[in-house]
Amino acid sequence: MKEIALNNVHLKLGAKMVPFAGYNMPLQYTGLTHEHLAVRSGVGVFDVSHMGEFIVKGSGALDLIQKISTNDAATLEIGKVQYSCMPNGKGGIVDDLLIYKVGDEAYMLVVNASNIQKDWDWIQKNNTFKAELQDISDRTTLLAIQGPKASQAMKELTDIDLEEMVYYTFEKGKFAGVDNVLVSATGYTGSGGFEIYFNNEHAEKIWAAVMKAGKAFGIAPAGLGARDTLRLEKGFCLYGNDIDDTTSPIEAGLGWITKFTKDFVDSKVLKKQKENGITRKLAAFKMIDRGIPRKEYEIKDAGGNKIGVVTSGTSSPSLKLGIGMGYISKELSKVGMEVFIEIRGRQLKAEIVKLPFVK
Repeated sequence: MKEIALNNVHLKLGAKMVPFAGYNMPLQYTGLTHEHLAVRSGVGVFDVSHMGEFIVKGSGALDLIQKISTNDAATLEIGKVQYSCMPNGKGGIVDDLLIYKVGDEAYMLVVNASNIQKDWDWIQKNNTFKAELQDISDRTTLLAIQGPKASQAMKELTDIDLEEMVYYTFEKGKFAGVDNVLVSATGYTGSGGFEIYFNNEHAEKIWAAVMKAGKAFGIAPAGLGARDTLRLEKGFCLYGNDIDDTTSPIEAGLGWITKFTKDFVDSKVLKKQKENGITRKLAAFKMIDRGIPRKEYEIKDAGGNKIGVVTSGTSSPSLKLGIGMGYISKELSKVGMEVFIEIRGRQLKAEIVKLPFVK
């Protein structure tokens, strides 16, 4: 089990630590609902240092990224970030990722913790362009400072103008007295804020500075539990739940990051799928009857026939009702249609809704 640089800090804060993707990670501190609502209305900080970071550089860097990813990285300028995914050659998804253009021929790829080795092997396998690859995951700490008060709370710590940063852009600068910190206007909560990348040696100093600066704004340390409920309220996919090696980006509603202006792994297959239509899609639902949907619960029609399974489900702290997503037949996935979730032997009524659950 790997330990992140701030492991002891989380233990001192009383975090409940759990194994996740090979790392010992904080699940929650004071409680999921408190942490969730603190991020939605104010500011919270997540340690997500389990995520993977790869540097791809050299004259073949862009060609490699264009081959392995669905989005068009040729449109990126230095200082811009792009969400994308990597098809697996069989119509499924190796992983979803962020692509940062950090230099003229240099990129940083941010991948899911559970897929670090798998992604590395896949990228290496497709590197016929002699791009230079470097895995910096183990030496990188990543904090996600999220919420509508994030920029106001953190602005005293940096010379970067946080309040003027545009969504999906980044800058490098001094943060909490540390040089060369990458500050990115990205996140997985849908509540605004930043993600900051820096070397492990600065972890305790920067964490302490973030907590001190955020104190007047009610900053809360938040764990993986709140991270999951926050992302689900916004309808963001989680790899291993809503997308995996058996789901296509078109089925998952990720057609917007699948650009057919270039050739990439599976581009012909996915283009055909988009043109011909899909038979199933990832649909969102909210519970009408009282109940909490969970992963792998069956989704049924009014006649009790199984039409899909829940891929992600929870009780929404913001809405105070059950919400979820799952793959079902396209014809049964129209907004307003009635479905049933089997929970402990009972078929409870739910309604198909448009994402996000929380505006």
